[in-house]
Amino acid sequence: MNPSGATASPTMSLYRWIKAPALAALCMLGASCAVGAPQAGASAPSSTVDAAPAAAERTVVQWIERMHRAPCAKPYVGTFVVLSATGAMASSRIWQACDAQQQMEQVEVLSGTPRVIFRRNDEVRTFWPQTRVVRMDRREAAGLFPRVPAVDGASISQFYVSKPLGQERVAGLVADVVWFKPLDGLRFGYRLWSEKETGLVVKLQTLAPDGRVLEQSAFSELDLNASVRADQLSRLMDATAGYKVVAPAVVKTTAKDEGWSLRQPVAGFVPVSCHKRAVSATDDAQGVLQCLYSDGLASVSLFMEAFDAQRHPAQPQVSSMGATQLLAQKITPEVWLTAVGEVPMHTLRLFAGQLERTR
Repeated sequence: MNPSGATASPTMSLYRWIKAPALAALCMLGASCAVGAPQAGASAPSSTVDAAPAAAERTVVQWIERMHRAPCAKPYVGTFVVLSATGAMASSRIWQACDAQQQMEQVEVLSGTPRVIFRRNDEVRTFWPQTRVVRMDRREAAGLFPRVPAVDGASISQFYVSKPLGQERVAGLVADVVWFKPLDGLRFGYRLWSEKETGLVVKLQTLAPDGRVLEQSAFSELDLNASVRADQLSRLMDATAGYKVVAPAVVKTTAKDEGWSLRQPVAGFVPVSCHKRAVSATDDAQGVLQCLYSDGLASVSLFMEAFDAQRHPAQPQVSSMGATQLLAQKITPEVWLTAVGEVPMHTLRLFAGQLERTR
């Protein structure tokens, strides 16, 4: 499965799409997994910015709420770069605009295979110019770039504490710097740069328990007064003439309805979504089930599919790239699990150990 074709794992929803080729390489070990973002309600367009409380007084929840509203504060255009501790780098050009009816994003991926991704509220289209294919998906308003997802039921303040670190300039803009420190070993920490006036996340570091930077992403340049309009982006998104349109079969479901559950929940992580996707357009019977769990910042995707001895190795597989970890293994004689997330490996092992068949 193409990495742009499914919803999936990810943590801050800041840079999943420009990392798609790298994560797809990890996923070759196991399920046909892909990269997307935790589902969240669309941000309402707003012309005002939350100015209180002051940065030093904000709680972790208040930081998250402010960042969640930020993408629609102003239309913007910028170049976004992701750099992992391994030296891998990816970049994209982003256009973002909102109006009363819609939130629009255009992401031109500048690294790896050329592609352009559009999102209009919950509708996503990925254009592959080399093959003249456009892939259509519908997601529950999953943001593609700098936005922090809203996760119902998550208790962020129980698992992170925020520590303001002052101010720094990023891409010529003044940003408040805040450290989201985890309160247990099941998740990584984050250092974020939130643009002072809008709250937009302009830089992010994912931190290992020992303080090492596992991955860094940031705008290298950003125009918060761009002339881009939502209707302009919408017209570009609808320009599919000359492309073969592919719309994979996706069924929204739940882990319980598919006969799966966690014996015990992994602390802080709540179910966000679950979808079943056909392996191919002609085979709806044997699909890949993806269930996404999040604590409001970190996320884990569990992909379950029929075990295939020709595609799946006999022994469990582990791999990592930057902040992203992958665990792939057989969990029943008939089922292969691929767990992907920007969490420590032992968190993925906890998920795999707690997952059980209920029917």
